[in-house]
Amino acid sequence: MSKLVVGQEAGTRSARAHALAVLRIRSTVLGVALLPAAVAVVLLVGGATGRIGPDWNGVRWGVSAFALLVLLPVLCVSAVVSRARPAVSPTVPLEERSAPDLYNLVRDLADRLDVPVPSAIALTPDCDSWLEDRTHPAQRAGSAFRSRGASRAAPVLVIGSPFMWWMRVAELRALLAPVVAGTGPSAHPDIAASRRFVRGLDAAVAVADRARKGAEPAPAPDSGAESGGAGARLVRALGRAASRPVLRFVGRAARMMLRAAGPHAAEMERGVAAAAASRAQNVDYGLRTVAQEQVGLAYAGWDRLLTRVALPAWRIGRWPARLDAGVVSALTELSRRDRLAEGFASRLGERPACDLLEEPGAVDGAVSLLAARLFIGSPPPESGTGRGADGRGPHWSPVDWSAYPEEVVDVIWRTEASRLFAALDEVPDLRADRSEDPRSGEARMGGHPGGSGSSGGPDDEDLQGPTLARIMDRLSGGGGATDALAARITRAVSQADPAETSGGPLIPGAGDVTASPLGLPLQPPRSGRELMADHITAAVCCAAVDTAGASAGLDWLDGPALLVGGERRADLTGPVLDLVEEGNAGPLRDWLAEVGVRPDKPVRLV
Repeated sequence: MSKLVVGQEAGTRSARAHALAVLRIRSTVLGVALLPAAVAVVLLVGGATGRIGPDWNGVRWGVSAFALLVLLPVLCVSAVVSRARPAVSPTVPLEERSAPDLYNLVRDLADRLDVPVPSAIALTPDCDSWLEDRTHPAQRAGSAFRSRGASRAAPVLVIGSPFMWWMRVAELRALLAPVVAGTGPSAHPDIAASRRFVRGLDAAVAVADRARKGAEPAPAPDSGAESGGAGARLVRALGRAASRPVLRFVGRAARMMLRAAGPHAAEMERGVAAAAASRAQNVDYGLRTVAQEQVGLAYAGWDRLLTRVALPAWRIGRWPARLDAGVVSALTELSRRDRLAEGFASRLGERPACDLLEEPGAVDGAVSLLAARLFIGSPPPESGTGRGADGRGPHWSPVDWSAYPEEVVDVIWRTEASRLFAALDEVPDLRADRSEDPRSGEARMGGHPGGSGSSGGPDDEDLQGPTLARIMDRLSGGGGATDALAARITRAVSQADPAETSGGPLIPGAGDVTASPLGLPLQPPRSGRELMADHITAAVCCAAVDTAGASAGLDWLDGPALLVGGERRADLTGPVLDLVEEGNAGPLRDWLAEVGVRPDKPVRLV
């Protein structure tokens, strides 16, 4: 026990020492800035009392003028640092009436740790948990973050929403113990003051960057920004032009102070974390190792769900309304496939942490919409502009997991198939004597005549409409069709990709800057042939649905899937790559015959 107390005290002392170093930097800068004013006051008072004779009049007025020149930029920097709104993490607030059991759990943790209770609780679409200071007046005014008996100066507890659905109640309590313990060091006046100073500097830098880029703040919904006509807009433009030099100076000064205070601030946060960890060691220590294992597993499932399942829906203007519930399904599927995760599925019989919420479905929906706005922003340009505050509109609306195969997977397949055939229409057929022998494609396609159950090769009609026979004929016939088609598909995809689309006011950011979508982790660039293989796969899946009784499905770990007879067919990639890379249509025609797909039948497009 003594070792824990020593470790806790050492972390607190280290954090306070570095907090004092940050405050000394602030005091030093302020003292240097006020030194000319202090000298001017001494000279003026001395002249007024007669202790300094008239010979010093020139020095007195010169120093006074210099002091005014120094005080003006100091006042500007102080005003911007104190008024700039610090960055706020995107979260979904949880009122106490919507999660009374969760608030009681956090209060019990705070009582056991003998630390202040967090002022409120919020959820974020991320696999992390932390304390966030939201005591700035601009953030506190009108905020929903309130709880009975909580100090207004206490930070907000932010919990990653995947933890609430995947973790059990005991695991969540063990995970949150060191986080809640951080409210103790955070309540120290020196640490709190140094944090406010650093966050103010960071917000001032953001304001200066915004001025340097010439961005205009997005008006509030009811601010009447559209009123006033051209005259008001001209006045605002002149005001921004006049303030840019001042804000550039403020930005340089704030960066200079951040460079000096940054190392001490980082060490202060390390000391706070060490003190919190030491304080929480005796609370659910045995479960903490298990909880940390679940953190890594939840992160893996969340990343896979976002990139493989949610992203395709977001790109067509649909947002899955139960992302957190999907994490449970994805991780359960992972435990079924991976023998290393066999023990994790047995946990599902215990009480999940989402039971601490009164309406977990509504909370999951709010977090899912926030995730879509956070990572993507607005719906694609072709989806229209009808989007309400609840994420509903003609082409930007929620989708349930039960409707995902039909409303997302099938739409994506047919959209890509339409793009494939549109690009194929643009590629000229340069093969010699094509018009003389319409059945010559039979020999080029490896001697596989016709389609499933067909006794002849493809006729002219099959090779002109949106059929698989046409695709196999063109790609297996040479003439440079593969590269030309890949280039056109790449261009079409780049024009239709909404990844660069940013919405309107999305998330409150530092310095009142409108935040842009964060985007998902960068993926390796894909070649034209890889994109073409995806589009051919989509066309084959559409043909299988139309002619072979197959259906679109959802794989929780891999996203869209083709179901034949209720079973997933994952063996389509090889035959498609043979066609794209080698121009060999034989394996694909064998696959189509096995499944019962007729390549001569037109594919139903969007």
